Amino acid sequence: MTEQEKERIVIPDENGDEHLFDELFRFHVDATEKSYILVTPVGADEDEEEEVEVFAFRYEDREGEEDDIALFPVETDEEWEMVEEMLNTFQPEDEE
Repeated sequence: MTEQEKERIVIPDENGDEHLFDELFRFHVDATEKSYILVTPVGADEDEEEEVEVFAFRYEDREGEEDDIALFPVETDEEWEMVEEMLNTFQPEDEE
């Protein structure tokens, strides 16, 4: 049984401690020209009985730095609604 390898991202918290996250997916909204990334803490999906916490950020590619992005909080209700809608469409097919 092979599991698809997930992209991982390191995100520091307000104290500077680094935390490792699995990337669920990224998407771009043409109308607003903004991009978003959804992540879960590494190891969060190991226990299928608990709900997995999903974090969403708006991101921008950093100029001249490969594989480096700047993260920004999702701030408006409209952005949250759009992120939730995208997350709801991302349900794995084997969930029944």
